[in-house]
Amino acid sequence: MANSSSITHFLLLPFPGTRQLQLLHFCLFLAIYLAALLGNGLIITTIVWDHHLHTPMYFFLLNLALLDLGTISTIVPKSMANSLWDTRDISYLGCTAQIFLYVFFMSAEFSLLTTMSYDRYVAICRPLHYETLLGSRVCLHLAAAIWAFGVLYALLHTANTFSLPLCQGNALEQFFCEIPQILKLSCSTSYLREVWLIVASVCFFFACFVLIVVSYVQIFRAVLRIPSQQGRHKAFATCLPHLAVVSLFLSTDFFANLKPSSISSQSLDLVVAVLYSVVPPAVNPLIYSLRNQELKAALSQLSTGCFQKQ
Repeated sequence: MANSSSITHFLLLPFPGTRQLQLLHFCLFLAIYLAALLGNGLIITTIVWDHHLHTPMYFFLLNLALLDLGTISTIVPKSMANSLWDTRDISYLGCTAQIFLYVFFMSAEFSLLTTMSYDRYVAICRPLHYETLLGSRVCLHLAAAIWAFGVLYALLHTANTFSLPLCQGNALEQFFCEIPQILKLSCSTSYLREVWLIVASVCFFFACFVLIVVSYVQIFRAVLRIPSQQGRHKAFATCLPHLAVVSLFLSTDFFANLKPSSISSQSLDLVVAVLYSVVPPAVNPLIYSLRNQELKAALSQLSTGCFQKQ
């Protein structure tokens, strides 16, 4: 039985298989990580470079790209290093930092996705009040509130989690540190201190989910009242990428947390963890760039300008 004061490191769950499969995991994660860096980096550079994209929608998209970069950078490099060097270790401080950063980026991203749904609601349902309701100062305040909330939320969860006495060893059943895995190592009754935060978190995320649903119900009602087919297509084109990102974010998280224990297995849990933690940051830039004509045009101009300079 290990005491939390004596734990200096944790053991992460390795990807099972031979040495060749571990190297394959390293190469696969490296490809996904580079794709995420390239995609989100291009979106950030394009939005900063093109003054036509200095609007609330693209300002929030820039913040989403930053959060996606942070999320995948918190998890993937350590997992790749462990596969490359054939080890499972992560230091106590490293695990603490990984949990803090992961909770920070994920909570801030969900708050941001909720704000982005409000942005689309105002743009389509109340276009005459768009500049008033979502001016530059309001957008800055909203972004600052989102990032500040993420820091506070992550700090509370991390402090509560690591204040628990750990007496069930130091082996985690996941390839990265996350709160449910640390709670499994705590003593039988001491985890109750975390319950109130979990309840508050469920209430908050449920409220965000309801706001997103209500926003899109109003958006679809407004779009269906647009007389011209071209106008409806243009309105849908600005909403569908965000709706696809929200659906990917929620579906993977819900499946991970609500899947029946009867179908749970180590291999399935690993696949699900990859789906909700690694895939969305790499796929989100592709979703936005495929459907957004303004962003595609700006990316084309940026790449053309770079080639001309060379």
